[in-house]
Amino acid sequence: MLMKAEKAMAVKEEGSDLRGTIPLKQHFVLVHGIGGGSWCWYKIRCLMENSGYKVSCIDLKSSGIDRSDADSVLSFDDYNKPLMDFMSALPENEQVILVGHSAGGLSITQASHKFARKIRLAVYVAATMLKLGFWTDEDLKEGVPDLSEFGDVYELGFGLGQDNPPTSALVKKEFQRKIIYPLSPFEDSTLAAMLLRPGPIKALTSARFTEESEVEKVPRVFIRTKQDRVVKPEQQEAMIKRWPPSSVYELDSDHSPFFSTPFVLFGLLVKAAASDAASCN
Repeated sequence: MLMKAEKAMAVKEEGSDLRGTIPLKQHFVLVHGIGGGSWCWYKIRCLMENSGYKVSCIDLKSSGIDRSDADSVLSFDDYNKPLMDFMSALPENEQVILVGHSAGGLSITQASHKFARKIRLAVYVAATMLKLGFWTDEDLKEGVPDLSEFGDVYELGFGLGQDNPPTSALVKKEFQRKIIYPLSPFEDSTLAAMLLRPGPIKALTSARFTEESEVEKVPRVFIRTKQDRVVKPEQQEAMIKRWPPSSVYELDSDHSPFFSTPFVLFGLLVKAAASDAASCN
């Protein structure tokens, strides 16, 4: 599958450039979920760069090496500013393939609203895929993880005081492997336990986008994770039905396929990019 995808991609790139804006070396931009960072993608980045692709990994506000305090990040625009700044700085004649994991789906959706012409493809990996973000109770039900079945799993931060809703959340260490990484190698869940940081949940749940944009011009692909305990399969299916992507792929993985099934995820990302190139030929 991977070889066929790469051959299809090579044919496309040698034959013509999509809408006159595709560089010869495909550029993947990888966006993490809540509490993560660019470190989540280390296996995928290695596979991609060793195969000749250009890769950028973004640390959103209060994530990864960004030292901001999650309890001080109160708006989605502030949280997602690193990705927006990255997209803004891209040359006008360059298009990228955006890949968002989990809550990173909100980030790449906002980018698709604002920078549609710079995005060749948006790939949602077990990700929140809501066209306009969180406006209704239905949006919250489908797009926000419900971990209540596991008990009291969160460490909460109250940056606006104990009398106000929490501003940050982190899954407690004793629950992380069971919920987020049950099928991943132990060394990766150990690494994650050392690097995960509180995520700015107030900022994330305030993500709302307006209809007046070119978001529908960005092709979308969804990669489902069959054994996901965070964004449940039924949540993923509901979002797919509400805002159907052009293609849906499936992984027999937990919520973190960049750890549990990195080679298969890499193959699907390459296949999705190649299929999009072929469809635009």
